[in-house]
Amino acid sequence: MSDISDTIQKMRNYFNAGTTISYSSRIANLDKLKKAINKYEDNLIIALHEDLGKSPEESYISEISIIKGEIKSVEKHLYKFMKKRRVSTPLIHFPAESYRINNPLGLVLIMSPWNYPVQLTLSPLIAAIAAGNCVVLKPSRYSSSSSSVIKTMIEEFFDENFITTFEGGSEMNQALLDEKFDLIFFTGSPMVGHIVMEKASKNLTPIVLELGGKSPVYIDSSADIELTAQRIAWAKYLNAGQTCVAPDYVLVHKDVYMPFVTALKNEIINMYGINAVANEEFPKIINEKHFNRLLKLLQMGTLVHGGEIDKNKLKIAPSVLISVNENSPLMQEEIFGPILPVMQVESFEDAMEFINHRAHPLALYIFTKNQKQIGYYENNLAFGGGCINDCIIHLSNPNLPFGGIGDSGMGSYHGKTGLETFSHSKSIMKRHFFFDIKLRNPPLKGKLKQLKFLLK
Repeated sequence: MSDISDTIQKMRNYFNAGTTISYSSRIANLDKLKKAINKYEDNLIIALHEDLGKSPEESYISEISIIKGEIKSVEKHLYKFMKKRRVSTPLIHFPAESYRINNPLGLVLIMSPWNYPVQLTLSPLIAAIAAGNCVVLKPSRYSSSSSSVIKTMIEEFFDENFITTFEGGSEMNQALLDEKFDLIFFTGSPMVGHIVMEKASKNLTPIVLELGGKSPVYIDSSADIELTAQRIAWAKYLNAGQTCVAPDYVLVHKDVYMPFVTALKNEIINMYGINAVANEEFPKIINEKHFNRLLKLLQMGTLVHGGEIDKNKLKIAPSVLISVNENSPLMQEEIFGPILPVMQVESFEDAMEFINHRAHPLALYIFTKNQKQIGYYENNLAFGGGCINDCIIHLSNPNLPFGGIGDSGMGSYHGKTGLETFSHSKSIMKRHFFFDIKLRNPPLKGKLKQLKFLLK
């Protein structure tokens, strides 16, 4: 642990030397990262299978392809983002010009989770590199195979004073959080997010918190039920439900409640077969601790589909629960697993009241053809982001900012927004010597009329 402070100081010296700031340097480093990902793609896919049981196809769809798309998006915006942005100047300051310049923050810490260990480590890294920062990476110890590959990849392609990776558990996290950074970017649970925020406050370090929460779904009677069930089944059981924006519970209009439950069961079978735990494509739970937690949640409702488990493989079949108690832990804590509570509501208004009385979710999804309902969803509900008539896919669009609100997080990133998150917009006014309006200078008596004209 004593090496951390020395490493941090060396990285600060590297940043202060200006090595990372130019456009050519940033593009070169992004291209280098692109080459690193291409070289280590197979290793990353193998590691994801070891950590989470993901198939190569799921790993590519949900992790690798998103990273490649993120690099492409950031490179597209970078040149324009780095240019001076001129703004108007009040007449009283004539002759002058005003502008903003986006500068890197300096040395940033990125702490990533285990559920998407490649995507959620490298996506913020892309933005940090493009913004011209030096970066300390701290991947999760739970996804140890992915963390190891990322560390090896970074060490091969980048100077250790530019990007360095620390592995370890809570002791390492605490040691890093005791250091002074120019930004801490944390993705993980709200519980750990509180600790990060408390630690950051001691050094007045700005933070971005990408947390989770219970992301609801509302299904209206006007929705295409078969297609709705297909899209929800895909989104919920991707990565065995271990997705921060996965549907956490579903509120279904009473007129289509049973048809939806039936359609959902059919779609699960279509995707994963009768015995999903034996399906090699269906991922596993990250560790025994989370596996046992999910088994308890599985008992908190009436099971209408799934429920099969394989303790040796840490697999839980895609499961559907009805008749759940809204005050039970199942409906209070984020599920983060392949268990989906489905509840019946009398109306759209009842569903919205149910959602509004709970913490602001990271994601919220609505399935409807009703334009009035869509308008309410867009304008009256507080949530990080979401989809109309689908789930999760907003996360994969680098042109859409991703982040939470309230209990689900603060700050956002992806694409151009990621560049802004890892930069400081510096305000500058440049004056000239060839002329000066002296009206602002004392004595001011008798100048009020002229000042009102110039300062209106």
